[in-house]
Amino acid sequence: MAINDPISDMLTRIRNAARNKSKLVVCMNTKVCRGIADVLRDEGYIDSYTVEEDGRQGRIKVKLKYGPRGEVILHSIDRESKPGRRVYAGVEELPRPLQGLGIGIISTSRGVLSDRKCRTDRIGGELLCTVS
Repeated sequence: MAINDPISDMLTRIRNAARNKSKLVVCMNTKVCRGIADVLRDEGYIDSYTVEEDGRQGRIKVKLKYGPRGEVILHSIDRESKPGRRVYAGVEELPRPLQGLGIGIISTSRGVLSDRKCRTDRIGGELLCTVS
């Protein structure tokens, strides 16, 4: 089955797995999805991820992170830019989810970065999603 939007598919799988308290999520392996997984790992929302080859495109196995008593770390992950309506933001217009406690994930000319890294590098781009 062809998937038109692999980013939305990945975010929905992670959102559903966090809601069900699953430990592992399997997503499609694309460059943007690996970039999103990098940002989520660097910001502390997931433990780790591994890329497994299956002879075709490959799979990303994402290990979700929970608190010491099993509480969910990743409360919401919302897709902002969609294939039908792209959302671009300059460095001054980048959102601050939860007044800076959440993150925005931005696709830039330097790769997929968090909003904090974009502010320090003074670069804008396409706002992929917000995480809180």
